[in-house]
Amino acid sequence: MTLPRLDNPRARRLFLDRHLLLRPGSGPGRGADLDGVLHDLGFVQVDSVNTLARAHDLILWSRRGQYRPRSLEHLVARHRTAFEHWTHDAAVIPMPFYPMWRLKFARDEARMRARWQEGRRAGWAREIETVQRHIADHGAACSLDVGDGKKTSSTGWWDWHPSKAALEFLWRSGQLAICHRQGFRKFYDLTERVIPPEYLNVRRDDGEIVDWAMTASLDRLGFATSGELAAFFEVVTRDEARAWCAEALASGRILEAEIELADGSLRRSFTTRALLDRAATLPEPSSRVRLLSPFDPALRDRARAERLFGFHYRIEIFVPEAKRQFGYYVFPVLQGDRIIGRIDAKRTGDALVVRAFWPEHGVRMGKARVAGLLTELDRVRPLAGVARVEVSDGWRTQ
Repeated sequence: MTLPRLDNPRARRLFLDRHLLLRPGSGPGRGADLDGVLHDLGFVQVDSVNTLARAHDLILWSRRGQYRPRSLEHLVARHRTAFEHWTHDAAVIPMPFYPMWRLKFARDEARMRARWQEGRRAGWAREIETVQRHIADHGAACSLDVGDGKKTSSTGWWDWHPSKAALEFLWRSGQLAICHRQGFRKFYDLTERVIPPEYLNVRRDDGEIVDWAMTASLDRLGFATSGELAAFFEVVTRDEARAWCAEALASGRILEAEIELADGSLRRSFTTRALLDRAATLPEPSSRVRLLSPFDPALRDRARAERLFGFHYRIEIFVPEAKRQFGYYVFPVLQGDRIIGRIDAKRTGDALVVRAFWPEHGVRMGKARVAGLLTELDRVRPLAGVARVEVSDGWRTQ
C-alpha cells in the first residue's frame, strides 16, 4: 500500500504551525491569551541562562511580542493556571494537565528511591519527613530555609545537602509544589495549598494518561515516531508508546506517512488524516525574521530539527572557549520555514551587543534580510531590558 507523503516544505510548515511559528502571533501575551499559548505548546522549558532573556521568556515572546516575564509568573504564582514540574527538563505546564502528571510523580518517586541511595549524600531520605513537617508548620520554603543552616559547598546536583535532596524528592514525587519564585529561586509549599482542588482531586488510570499523553504529543508535533511521541512530555515509556501506536494504527485513529527530510530522504512517521489535511491548506509562512531560544520547543529535539531543517545545533556553554565553533550561547534565527543562521547577542549594560551572525550554508544575507534581522533585534529590546542595539565590527561573517 502506498503511504501518504508529506514533502519537506509542507512538513516544515505543519511543524511550525503546531509550534505557533508559521504566522505572526497576535494577542497581549498575558492572562487567558498566555494560557492559550502555553496549552498549544504543551509546556515551556525553564532555564536560568540569561545572556539576553531567560529561555522560557524568549520562547513566549517569540509567539507574543507583547509578552513580559511577569505574565508567566502570574500564571504560576497568582492565577494558578500553570504549574512547574518536569518534562524532559524543568518546565512550566498548563494546570489542566496536572492530573496526567500523577503517573510521572509515581514513577519518579520509585526511580529516585532506587537510584538516589548511592547517588546523594547520606541522610537525605531521613530528611524527607523533617522538611515536609517544616513546610506544613511554617509555610512555603526555599532550599535555604531547610536543613541545619550550615553553608556547605556542592559540586553538583548529585552532591546536594541532604535537606535540598529531600526537598527535590518531595517536589518531583508530587508531595510539594512550587508556589512562586523570587528571582530564580524556587519556593515550595504543600501541594494541596498550591494546586486548585478541581485538578488536585482528579484521578485518571494509567491507560487514560498514556492515551492522553500520546494524543496530545502527536497533535503538537504534527507527525512523529513512537519514540518522538514518548519524548515530548516524557510521561510514558518507550514500550508504552510503541504499544499505543500499534493499537491506534490498527483501530484507524492514526496512520503512517512518509515525511520528506531536508536531505530528500523519507522517514516513516505517525500522523492523522486531520493533520495531513491541515498541512495541505496551510498558508505561506510569515517572512518575519525570528530570534529563537536554544530551548525553543521547535528545536528541543536536536536530531529532529536537523532532519527536518538541516540545522545542526549544539549549545557550547560547557565547551572550552578556545574550542567553541560559534559562541557561549548563540540564538537560532528563523525566517519563514527556514532556519537561516545563528547569532551571538548579549545584554551588556543598557545595550544588546551583537558580536557575530553566522548564516547557514546557501543563505544569502541581502539588504532586506539584514534589515529584517536588525528589526527583530530592535523588537527584542524591551524583553532584554536594553535601550539600544550595538553591532560589532565584522559581525556579519558573510
